[in-house]
Amino acid sequence: MTELPRIHSLRDGAAKAIAAADLDLKTELAQETARRWDDRKLSLRSPLDLTVPERPGRPARPELIAPTKMVRRTLHSTRGRVALLHAIAHIELNAIDLALDIVARFAGEKVPNSFFDGWMRVAFEEAKHFRLVRDRLRQLGADYGDMPAHDGLWQAAHDTRNDLTARLAVVPLILEARGLDVTPALQAKMREAGDMESAAVLDIIYEDEKGHVAVGAKWFRFLCARQKKDPAATFQALVRANFRGPLKAPFNDVARAEAGLTPSFYRSMTASTNI
Repeated sequence: MTELPRIHSLRDGAAKAIAAADLDLKTELAQETARRWDDRKLSLRSPLDLTVPERPGRPARPELIAPTKMVRRTLHSTRGRVALLHAIAHIELNAIDLALDIVARFAGEKVPNSFFDGWMRVAFEEAKHFRLVRDRLRQLGADYGDMPAHDGLWQAAHDTRNDLTARLAVVPLILEARGLDVTPALQAKMREAGDMESAAVLDIIYEDEKGHVAVGAKWFRFLCARQKKDPAATFQALVRANFRGPLKAPFNDVARAEAGLTPSFYRSMTASTNI
């Protein structure tokens, strides 16, 4: 087991996990911080907290390239499935840091402790997802870092670092919700290819991600209610200001609605572009 540094508070544990370049250390720190917070063995903040990193720690590999240079993947071969799983591992790794950043960066916000309960559960589960996908890659003779990955996901955190409502609009309600849209087709294709083990991993991720979008929707609506703003109109305004490009159809309306993200939020924005 990886030896953990001392964790002074919830914010400190989250910041140290974000900063960790060793991915075993990152995932263990994220999950141990979540456990201690859930057991109420940590305060929210302390004077000894690590400063929240501007960028997450990363190993030397994979090479990070522009999203436009990523090669399209087919699932008809083992190499194609490895490439897809590698891309999913990269998404899950970024999702760990995005959840932790919501906790660490916004620890001074006037929100109930249950806000942090929800996001630490998300961080815990994202760490679980990364490990599951990485284990599956290793079973297929590969590992995370073997292929290039794109560096666009963290941009969402940087662009919304000063506005919690904008962060919730962009990260869980766009990026995580997109996973609900695309994962069912990937599950089916994995099964068609006979890769039941990879499909089973995607099953776990899909069910958990519904809860992650629900956490985002719950707290987005909470903040809008406190500010006496209409949630759907506020979402659309924040997306236009903070998200690059249109929202992509098709949408998994049923799963999104189960998570509290109704079509009134996003349907009118399908073809919108930002200036």
